[in-house]
Amino acid sequence: MLDFPRWKILSIAIGLALLVSLSIPSFVPKSVRETWPSWMPRPAVNLGLDLAGGSYLLLEAQTADVAKAKLNQMEEQVRAEMRRDPRIEIGDVSVQGGKLTFMVRDSAKVDAVRERLLAITGSGVGTTGQREWDVAVVDSSRFVLTPTDAGLQQSIDTAMNDAREVVDKRINGLGTLEPTVVREGGNRIVVQVPGLDDPTALKKLLGQTAQLEFRLVDTTADPQQVAQGIAPAGSVLMPYADGGGMIAVQRQVMITGGMLVNATQTYDPQSGAPGVTLQLDGAGSKRFAKVTQENSGKPFAIIVDNKVISAPRINEPILGGSAVINGGFTVQSANELAIALRSGKLPIALKVVQESTVSPELGADSIRAGITASIIAVVAVIAFMILTYGRFGLYATFAVVINVLVILGVMGLLNATLTLPGIAGFVLTIGTAVDANVLINERIREERRRGRSVMQAVELGYKEASRTIFEANVTHAIAGFIMLALGSGPVRGFAVVLLIGIATSVFTAVVFTRMLVTIWLRRNRPAEINI
Repeated sequence: MLDFPRWKILSIAIGLALLVSLSIPSFVPKSVRETWPSWMPRPAVNLGLDLAGGSYLLLEAQTADVAKAKLNQMEEQVRAEMRRDPRIEIGDVSVQGGKLTFMVRDSAKVDAVRERLLAITGSGVGTTGQREWDVAVVDSSRFVLTPTDAGLQQSIDTAMNDAREVVDKRINGLGTLEPTVVREGGNRIVVQVPGLDDPTALKKLLGQTAQLEFRLVDTTADPQQVAQGIAPAGSVLMPYADGGGMIAVQRQVMITGGMLVNATQTYDPQSGAPGVTLQLDGAGSKRFAKVTQENSGKPFAIIVDNKVISAPRINEPILGGSAVINGGFTVQSANELAIALRSGKLPIALKVVQESTVSPELGADSIRAGITASIIAVVAVIAFMILTYGRFGLYATFAVVINVLVILGVMGLLNATLTLPGIAGFVLTIGTAVDANVLINERIREERRRGRSVMQAVELGYKEASRTIFEANVTHAIAGFIMLALGSGPVRGFAVVLLIGIATSVFTAVVFTRMLVTIWLRRNRPAEINI
């Protein structure tokens, strides 16, 4: 026990001092922290929605669109597959009634068509072996493709997971700290953004599908027919985003958002108006250069979510792989469009079905209540420990205070978020942090009653109790990891504080107090201890 080496004492003291220093920024207002020199640590604990206030949105996916998109995608696959060499002639493809049907012109090629369809309709959903599509032949030459329930559910799950990632990217693009974006059930996504008290811009950002397309304008279209809603063959009518009527654009899409590498809000060098600069990938750059070379002098429509943002004329070939969208933007709307394009297209439309704003005043009340509870808990624990175990209780008190500061330092270092359940976990950790010292002290008492010397009793007390302490905290940690892995929102907030508290409390209660006791015993070598 008395062989506690000096290097170990220094390591513990320096390590705890560094972690405690990391807790300081959490007690300093953000405005003050931003004035600190760059070399000073600034990690601070973030406050969750229930403490800092903010916006809550519940988004519901329009899953019916997934079935429609799945049919349209299969229609394109079927057409492409039948055009493949050797080509198989088929009639018109219909996608009505949730089914895809078409006729094979040469009934002798029905088997060949079936073979090609089985190759593109999926090998099975997960481990169930159930196919994504039912393929049937009626009237000897008419094929009917119907998506199975398992296939539809798999597509919805994939779309929801992708949508959650896109929503997460868009919110992080706003520079908001610690948003919470989680799936709820099969078709909903919960969004919590602390510190954002106006959800309007957030709803607008998340409501954008951000489907980007570049198409050539059909200059042969008759303006009178366009005004009557009639599009020329091979073209479609699309509205201007600013409500300026309709315009005919070719059906063929020249550039898509899938070719996009980056999108940033910029300013027009001549007019100074806000705009969005797009950077295309290698394939997109080549295609963009070719299209602008072959269509110089023609207008080119830039379309987002089936609305024409602008239709500038191509004055010269654009070879750099970048393009600028100008369409009467404000700085905010241009920035939102850039974020939406940069984060990718939403694979499924999301509708806001519930929204609420949590007032910062409510969070302030929660913080005050949490601080009050923590102070009362700390004072009560300190009083109990000192009155019961004397000097050893005082050491346990030091450990509790150090433990609280270290938890805050670690949370700040991890950029963790403190929520109301997290405060509950904090108070619980304070209460249980001294359990280890109670076990150690009671074990020392027992050894003294057995007639052991002070040194032997202290050494055996720590040695025997440590095993029990570690085993008990391992079970707590297992429960904490399960809550962290399977829980969401408040449960995860509680689990984070609990896990950090378990690690720090074991260290401070066992290692730190043992170091203090060792130093005292070395200096004084008492014949009796008051415990």
